[in-house]
Amino acid sequence: MKKISKILYFTLIGALFLIGMNSCDSKDFLKIDQTTILAADQMFKTVDNAKGGLVGCYTMMLPDATDGDWGIKPNLFIGGHPTMDTQATGWDKDWNQQKWTAGSPELLSGWKHAYNAITRCNDFLAGLAKSDPNTITPALKKSLDGQARGIRAFFYMWLAKAFGRVPMLATGEDYINTPAKARAKDYNEMWNFIIDDLKIAADELDWDPMDGQYGRITKGFALSFLGEAYMWKAYKVPTEATANYALAAAALKQVIDSKKYELNRSFTTLFDPGAVWTKECIWEEVLDEGSQWNQWSNLSQAHNWMVQFTACPALGGWGTLYLSWEWWSCYESGDKRREASAVTAPVANIDPALKSTTNYGYHPYLQQSLDPGDHLNTHYHYNMNGEAAPAVWTNKYWRSTRSNYVAPWGAQQIYYKRYANVLLDYAECLFRVNADDATAWDIVKQIRDRAWGNLEVGHADELTSTYLPYFNQLATFFKAPALTSYPLPFNTAAVTVPDAKTYYTQLKSQKGFSSPVWLVALGEERRREFNAEWCLAPDLIRSGYIEDHITHNYPKGVGHKNDDPLVWDDYHTYRDFDFDIKKMDMPIPTDELMKNPLCDQNAAYK
Repeated sequence: MKKISKILYFTLIGALFLIGMNSCDSKDFLKIDQTTILAADQMFKTVDNAKGGLVGCYTMMLPDATDGDWGIKPNLFIGGHPTMDTQATGWDKDWNQQKWTAGSPELLSGWKHAYNAITRCNDFLAGLAKSDPNTITPALKKSLDGQARGIRAFFYMWLAKAFGRVPMLATGEDYINTPAKARAKDYNEMWNFIIDDLKIAADELDWDPMDGQYGRITKGFALSFLGEAYMWKAYKVPTEATANYALAAAALKQVIDSKKYELNRSFTTLFDPGAVWTKECIWEEVLDEGSQWNQWSNLSQAHNWMVQFTACPALGGWGTLYLSWEWWSCYESGDKRREASAVTAPVANIDPALKSTTNYGYHPYLQQSLDPGDHLNTHYHYNMNGEAAPAVWTNKYWRSTRSNYVAPWGAQQIYYKRYANVLLDYAECLFRVNADDATAWDIVKQIRDRAWGNLEVGHADELTSTYLPYFNQLATFFKAPALTSYPLPFNTAAVTVPDAKTYYTQLKSQKGFSSPVWLVALGEERRREFNAEWCLAPDLIRSGYIEDHITHNYPKGVGHKNDDPLVWDDYHTYRDFDFDIKKMDMPIPTDELMKNPLCDQNAAYK
């Protein structure tokens, strides 16, 4: 008889614990009376139990539930580091040099976490299919089924984007009853499995979340990821590309036409705790600050240590996430996304084009200097234990609290899908059909208008009242001056945004990109919009832009070698490896190959 996942029945755990304690004097204390184990169908005896069972699937979206650092390390290492726009020190720097291996712990922890989530969904879906319609009504069953399929598709998509072909465990299967299973025989089979789940979910779910609870899978989620899945299939199965881009466009257009989503008026506020699940958000993790704000005893959902992973080490961070000067320098004058995304150290004799008026040596959200007086970060590269890393740090995740051991927790928004993703994906589909599509260029213009602050005009008071109070709460806690205005000023008058097609035509010529102008535009806009978000590397890979990006934005042999101290005074990232597109499919973890004899390794690692 199959056991129910223990996280779903905390009261059962307590009962079993008491039974064990009372049996310690017995020689048979390791035996458990089978009558104390609930049958799997118990999950569907009541509506509350069924909804509670689905929560066990949703729990896997949160950080660190299995083995490692889900929600930051596997996601950053696969979704960020291959672009070289995000960088690291220590053993993590191998991820900027295509030196990851089948033994990399981040790969295994992500693999195990995803399959743990898939197994929960498979068990839930199998039980739901057999549930009594008098208890679980057809309408409720549809909603629960659609949500579980959406979660399963989400984790299969993560695996597929990370590893290429993977074993596809179906409803009712897990690694106990199916200990060995080969990878999908081809990309058609794998992506069709994921697409089928998302199509069913899109048909079964409503635009609004079940019971009005944000954080549940909706029709918008299903269609947004369905569009992306079709685009991945087009990339991996080029003989069917045209048809799949058309299908992707149709799914994404439904999301746009629904009017349920819109861009936030200000890009700068996207990562603020002042408002979550805004209309731009299609899927995110919301990690709260806990009931005991900034206390060590606060074991809330914010236990993924995001602030410590991303902050400047001289100010309490651990150095997992740095940003490159190549990325910092890619922005046009007036694009507010740069200062909304990062801060830099003070640098002696800095190139004036790289010096920010608000974020240079200073964190405006935290009112904190980035020059603590030890002069370790007065160079382009920060010196940590003899290793040099770019002196640029994200403020997408390091803005909700200072990084120190007095105040360890900070509220976070970790986006997996924003409306901006949908718009740029839709534009890509249109460009694929018509390389100079006017509607697609208009979408790029929408993204850029928001980036320059034009959507803020006339809404400064509204934005300030929504987002400023949290930062004054921080100011009070850290005994900093009260802020009278938002840390980065909102626009009060519209500005002229450079024409995207004209600008990217010039950039293509200047840098020597081989991609068509529209792909240069989308690739560079994605770099500016989604830096340090887990979608960036997969988007650049799937669109076919990543090799052009690495070749021309990180030219081989430019700058200083990593072991040369002069790198501290050079903004360049030194690249000494030849980019290998085959390595964009990560190696299947060694642990999986040892336990699953039917699973084989990706070509680049054999």
